[in-house]
Amino acid sequence: MAAPVLLAPPGDQVRDRAAARAFVDTHITPHANGFERAGAVPEDLLDRIGAAGLWAPFLPVEDGGAGIDMVTLGELHEEVGRGCSSVRSLLTVHTMVSWTVRRWGTAAQRERWAGVLARGEALGAFCLSEPEAGSDAAGISTRAVPAGGGWVLDGVKKWITGGQRADVFLVFAKTDASIGAFLVPRDTPGVEVRPIPEILGTRASMLAEVSFRGVRLDGDALVGPSGFTAGMVLTGTLDLGRYSVACGSVGIIQACLDACADYTSRRRVGGELLRTMPLIQAKVSDMVTDVRAARMLCAEAGRLKDAGEASTLMATWVAKYFASTAAARHASEAVQIHGANGCGDDYPVARLYRDAKVMEIIEGSNEVQRMTIAGEAYREMTR
Repeated sequence: MAAPVLLAPPGDQVRDRAAARAFVDTHITPHANGFERAGAVPEDLLDRIGAAGLWAPFLPVEDGGAGIDMVTLGELHEEVGRGCSSVRSLLTVHTMVSWTVRRWGTAAQRERWAGVLARGEALGAFCLSEPEAGSDAAGISTRAVPAGGGWVLDGVKKWITGGQRADVFLVFAKTDASIGAFLVPRDTPGVEVRPIPEILGTRASMLAEVSFRGVRLDGDALVGPSGFTAGMVLTGTLDLGRYSVACGSVGIIQACLDACADYTSRRRVGGELLRTMPLIQAKVSDMVTDVRAARMLCAEAGRLKDAGEASTLMATWVAKYFASTAAARHASEAVQIHGANGCGDDYPVARLYRDAKVMEIIEGSNEVQRMTIAGEAYREMTR
């Protein structure tokens, strides 16, 4: 089991990269392999994250956040991803729910949810994927039917990060008009949660299958006009999740670089340190180059978000594609550099290898990203 983590003292807020690095190095990195073995992030760490103000620091002060910009948010998520992708994944989906409530929620929805989400008193989970629908949002089968001034929700969502622990689900469902987004409290009758164990990577992210069977919702559960959701709410929410994954992938590359630099400075073969060998130096130099390039792509995507530029969508696609691909490549190399030691849990690289593969799939597979990026390139040529 993971070592216990003490609660943060009041006012111990994390607002920049340096503070996030110290927080992660103290409270996350040393325990990350233990989280993976336990298959969960412990409650005391979830509380500490709340005390540090890390759940939704981008929310404005009046909603309980700190009003930080998107570039800084990306840096915080990178640092958390460097320590543990499972913890970063929980931040990602919570960010998506919190941002949606702030951006598209009614005054009543913001009053009910924004503060508790900002403080981590309620944790959010994002429910789009289904057993037969992933990147193809139009293929979802979950339905919401109007009934008595409210809605009746039926369907099954799968691969829901944080689903085992979440207090509120942001559920996307087909309506007569298009696709609607609904805020569904966990304790609503008809909501059933089934843990998904033994996943390839992000094993502590508490994945679940969430079923909605005749779930009755009030009219105020709907976020934004129903016909508006597919084009605006879903696009914006996925973009923010993709940005977090991209930044977390940068964290994985950095963790691989750190692990390999340390290991090759101590490990000898034939009496020589691994770090002196040209092939090892080539692998490390590629990690250095790609982590810097990926970090710059993420920073550009964040800057465009802060500026309100529509081009941030494509910038985020590019950042996520490049960073996740590089993370998977360098995590594989990190295991190779560690040899047999890289295949066990005495070192972090096996976990990084498993987690990196997941980054190439979630928030839009790399195949989908490549088609989207190419499509935009062709559109720009014809303008």
